[in-house]
Amino acid sequence: IDAMGAMAQGLFCTLLVGTILNTLGTQLHIGFLTESIVTIGKGEGAVAYTIGSLCSAMVGPGMAVAIGRALEAPPLVLFSMVPVGWAANALGGSAGGPLAVFVIAIVAAEVGKMVSKETPVDVLVTPLVTIFAGVALAALIAPPIGAGANYVGALIKRATVLQPFWMGIIVSASVGIALTLPISSAAICLALGLTGLAGGAAVAGCCAQMIE
Repeated sequence: IDAMGAMAQGLFCTLLVGTILNTLGTQLHIGFLTESIVTIGKGEGAVAYTIGSLCSAMVGPGMAVAIGRALEAPPLVLFSMVPVGWAANALGGSAGGPLAVFVIAIVAAEVGKMVSKETPVDVLVTPLVTIFAGVALAALIAPPIGAGANYVGALIKRATVLQPFWMGIIVSASVGIALTLPISSAAICLALGLTGLAGGAAVAGCCAQMIE
């Protein structure tokens, strides 16, 4: 539960802030927010980033570091969560990336904590063990987690389109309940990729719960 709450904070500080900056730049025609500040790659594969898109690109590392902080990981473990989060999010895909980060970051942080300060060469052993455990686990389970989350999210969205009244009630009530529990409704919706009609039902449930 602590990890999921922290995951939402990492999400807010990266993806959501990046989206806000991009939206402000586009809607208000603010030049420095819409101009590319860095280009990564060469040729046709080059990707240009604005300030906002750079924030959004760091969503995996941001969530992983936040989770490590919530689990009281020591500094060397905490800093090693950056590549772990990036690998988990990238291998999990656009839909399942956040869920993969959640699972893998918890495991990597706990493994790192077990070896932290246990050897005379802690500055080498702890980052190596944490990063290896996290990236290896990401390569092993992140793609299946991503596929599963994508399937469940697509199923929910499809069911909502077919039965908008009943599924709208179920989705909005479920997200509203999650909003009052010590878990993150934002992290759940992101992990399942709830958009379209299902995303609208989730927003309605959040709004109703906040008013209540």
